[in-house]
Amino acid sequence: MNQANTARRRPGRPPRVDGAREDTRAALLRQGIAMLTERGFNSIGIDEVLRAVGVPKGSFYYYFASKDDFGLAALQTYAEYFAAKLDRHFLDANLSPLARVRAFIDGADAGMGRYDYRRGCLVGNLGQEMSALSEPFRARLEAVFADWQARLAACLQEAVAAGELAADTDCARWAEFFWTGWEGAVLRARLAGNGGPLQRFGEFFLAALPRPD
Repeated sequence: MNQANTARRRPGRPPRVDGAREDTRAALLRQGIAMLTERGFNSIGIDEVLRAVGVPKGSFYYYFASKDDFGLAALQTYAEYFAAKLDRHFLDANLSPLARVRAFIDGADAGMGRYDYRRGCLVGNLGQEMSALSEPFRARLEAVFADWQARLAACLQEAVAAGELAADTDCARWAEFFWTGWEGAVLRARLAGNGGPLQRFGEFFLAALPRPD
């Protein structure tokens, strides 16, 4: 008998099947992101994430080294998902650059509406909890915001080239302003239970952008 096939696994440890392992890890991250966008990092327990996915309690450390490792992995997964979402809007050649920004705002409103405005932005939620998080979260959150700002700044630069914005528009600063204000609008939308704050902030931002003379 092949000894490799009869080797005993430690209690609670899943079988070493790479595909199944990745599927389970992805399921834990999806469930974690859903909880993090609604409740925040410090208010969720690993046990409830495991129960929701149907993974044995002793298996968590097979997939993640710690709760912080899990949180950082969830942040990375969310950042990749959101970056792809931004690209779908900000690189949409079928719309003018400023219409792309408008489409992103409307799409985000619709997305929050699907969950009755209970879920917010994972990045914004973690930022509000920064005083209780370990230091690696700070650098990662800053990097995510910088990435979002660069994507929006590139879209605004296209608006300059298209004659929608003034030639001397500081696109980087306007992009920074947008994301700072947007996170506040997301929080207010959750409090209000509707998309009004998102729409009003979007209208203000687009109206305030410097236009050609």
